[in-house]
Amino acid sequence: MATQHDNENGTVLARQEQKLKPPPMYQVLLLNDDYTPMEFVVAIIQEYFNKDRETATQIMLKVHRDGKGMCGVYPKDIASTKVELVLTHARKAGHPLQCVMEEA
Repeated sequence: MATQHDNENGTVLARQEQKLKPPPMYQVLLLNDDYTPMEFVVAIIQEYFNKDRETATQIMLKVHRDGKGMCGVYPKDIASTKVELVLTHARKAGHPLQCVMEEA
């Protein structure tokens, strides 16, 4: 902590260090449904979450088996954008794939 002296009236000014905490992070999750093809889900994971084919397939299988799978963890704005991009792509392709975000 740094201190400064004000020479005019003899007071001491103390500078407080600001403690910034990192922004909250959000998980982006895909949810299982009975209609979206597995290959489409793998392609979505590769395109929007930059995963290789093997990793994308593992995430897709987790979605299929467990009902949901995490694609990544991001700051709120990025997570929100990824959710919207995935939902828009899925709707344009005629699939009911759901993508959500939760605070990590």
